[in-house]
Amino acid sequence: MENNNKPEFLFDKVNYKILLVGLAVIALGFILMSGGGSDDPNVYNKEMFNFRRIRLAPTVVLLGFGITIYSILKKSK
Repeated sequence: MENNNKPEFLFDKVNYKILLVGLAVIALGFILMSGGGSDDPNVYNKEMFNFRRIRLAPTVVLLGFGITIYSILKKSK
């Protein structure tokens, strides 16, 4: 009697790939959100409130969260 106990993963290989893509998209969104500050606190920098940081980056982060949720809910074969 041999017990061939192979480790069973919770998800398939495809699910993990989609999850990694989602995490990369989230990281890209946070990178897009960074910057725009000023080294001198007495100087106002308008770049903090541009399109990239206010509209684009949060949309990319939400898209990344959507991709990761899809990878979790995707049925395995």
